[in-house]
Amino acid sequence: MHWFGWKGRFILRRLGLLVLQVWGIVTTVFILIQLLPGDPTYLLGGEFSTPSTRASIAQDLGLDQPIYVRYFKYMENVLHGDLGTSYFTGKPILEEVLRHFTATFELVTFAFIVAVGLGIPLGIWSAVSRKGFLKNIPTAYGMVAGALPEFWWALMSILILYVILGFAPAPIGRIDVSVDPPHTITGLYTLDALMTGNVSAFASSLAHLVLPGLTLAFVNAAPIVKVTRTQMLEVMSSGFVRYAQACGMKRGRIYRDALKNALLPVITYSGLVYGFLISGAVLVETVFSWGGLGQFAVSSVVNSDYLAVAGSVMFIASFALTVYVLMDILQAVVDPRTNR
Repeated sequence: MHWFGWKGRFILRRLGLLVLQVWGIVTTVFILIQLLPGDPTYLLGGEFSTPSTRASIAQDLGLDQPIYVRYFKYMENVLHGDLGTSYFTGKPILEEVLRHFTATFELVTFAFIVAVGLGIPLGIWSAVSRKGFLKNIPTAYGMVAGALPEFWWALMSILILYVILGFAPAPIGRIDVSVDPPHTITGLYTLDALMTGNVSAFASSLAHLVLPGLTLAFVNAAPIVKVTRTQMLEVMSSGFVRYAQACGMKRGRIYRDALKNALLPVITYSGLVYGFLISGAVLVETVFSWGGLGQFAVSSVVNSDYLAVAGSVMFIASFALTVYVLMDILQAVVDPRTNR
C-alpha cells in the first residue's frame, strides 16, 4: 500500500504538470498565430477579392472579434477536439494531423527500436572491451554519424541502395503505388497489414519503412552508444564491481549487475531521443516523400495554412511532453530515489 501511495502521488503530480504544459503550449501556439504576418482572408478570398468579401470572411472566421474572445473560443474548440479547418485542404485539421501522425509514429518508432537495439549492445561491448579497436567504436561511430545531417545520409542511402544496387524500393512514400494500402485500423501500414492478413501490403510497407527508418536509427544510435559506454565504464570502476571481481565472480554475472546499475541514465536518454525523433524526422520524411506530420507542417507553412501549422506544432510538442512524462514515471518505477 505504501508502494502504491508514493508512486501514485508521483504519477498524479507528473500528469498534472503535463496538463499545465499542454495548456501552455496551446496558449503559446495561439499567440504565435496572431503574430504571424499576412491575412488569412486574402488567402481564402483570392488575390482579387474585394474589401467587403474579405470582411465577410473575417466575420465568418471570428477574426473581427477581440483577441481575448478568440482565445477563449480557441481553447473551447481545442477542448472539444476541434483544431479548425485547413485553409488548403478544406478538411478538419485534427483529421489531417492524426492521419499524418500515424505515418510519422510508425517511422520514428521503428527507428527508435533499431537505434536502441543497436546502441545499447554496442555501448556495452565497447565498455567491456578495454583493449583493441573496440574501445574506439563509440568515438568513431559518433564522428561518422554526427558529422553530416540526416538528410545527407538519406540521400546517400537512396543513391547507394536504390539507384546503384537496386536493393531498396523507390522513395515514393509508405507503400508501392501498385499496392493498395491495408484497411485502416491503427493507421500504421505494417501493423494494419498484419492484422488484416494482407501479405503484399505488409511486404511493400515494410520495404518502404526500412530505408528511412535505418537512416534515422543510424544517426540517433550514436549518442545512445556513447551514453551506454560512459555509464558502463563508470559502474565497472565502482567498488562493488571490483569486490565482485576479487571474489572471482563470473564476468557474465558482473556485467549483468553492472548493466542494471547503468541502465537508468540510458533509459532516460533513450526517451529523450524518442521525443526528439518525432520532431527531427522532417527532412528524412521530405526526402522519402513519407507523408508524415513533419512534412505536413512544412507544406502548411508554405501554403500559409496557419491553423494547420498550429495544430501540427501543438500535436508534436504534446507527444514529446507525454514521452518525457512516461520516462519520468519509468524512472520512478526503476529507482524510487528519482522522485525525492
